[in-house]
Parts: sequence; C-alpha cells; structure tokens
Amino acid sequence: MKRIIPAARILLGLAFFVLGLNYFLNFLPEPTSMPAPVLAFLGPFVATKYMGLVKLIEVTAGALLLANRFVPLALTLLAPILVAIVHFHVMLEPSGLPLPLVLVALELVLARAYRSAFAPMLRARVAPTEADDRTIVSSNPPVSALASSR
Repeated sequence: MKRIIPAARILLGLAFFVLGLNYFLNFLPEPTSMPAPVLAFLGPFVATKYMGLVKLIEVTAGALLLANRFVPLALTLLAPILVAIVHFHVMLEPSGLPLPLVLVALELVLARAYRSAFAPMLRARVAPTEADDRTIVSSNPPVSALASSR
C-alpha cells in the first residue's frame, strides 16, 4: 500500500496536469472528427471561456497532486470535474469511457487514503467554531509592563 498511494497520486496528477495543459498549449493531436452532439455540448463551454476555467483548475489540482501538497484540496477540486467527465462520456461519447473510469478509481483510492481529511466534511451536524480569545504575542511588552518596571 505504501507504493500504491504515491503511484495513484502521481498518475492522477499527471493526467490532469498534462491534459489540462494541453487545452492551452495544444501539444497533443486533436481528434479528427467529433459527433455533432459532442460539438453542440462543448461549443458553449469553449465560447464562454468556461472550459478555460475548468482546465485551469485541472492544471492547478494536477500540479498540487504531483507536488504532494494540499492533496485533499486537489481531490476535492477534481471530484466534480470527474463526475462531469464520466457523465459526458456515458451520455455522448461512450468509446472514451475507460480513461475516466480509471481516473475515478485513482480518485477513490486517494480519497480513501486521505479519508481523515474528509471526515469533518462528512458529519451530518457540525457547530461553527467560535473565535479564540487568544492575545497576539508580540516582541514588544505592553505599555503597562513598561510603566511598572520603572
């Protein structure tokens, strides 16, 4: 298990980092033709620059996974994107479904490994935390301390 978690994290991070970056840099070959329903679905996302935002999130989350930093946050950002990708392939392009299913499996393996980070979000009832009454520690003593030392 010690090797599975880093491998899953790196594979998921690499997939989203590379495929997200490809949207901006176009270094991978594009499909030669796409069915009309796929074009009708993707057209508005590209035209409104919404796809650019999604791809920016993918690149950022992929980089976080590759750097092994803020992994639970990266997984949280990628979860709804993965749901949308799987739904897209189920409804419009079933031939491309294997890769998204592998990515979902990697996401689930990592979510289980980092389950302690997600546990607080999954409680049915949670009370808001109150602000601490901690005082700010400063290197300068309070004025009253200076006056009493004279």
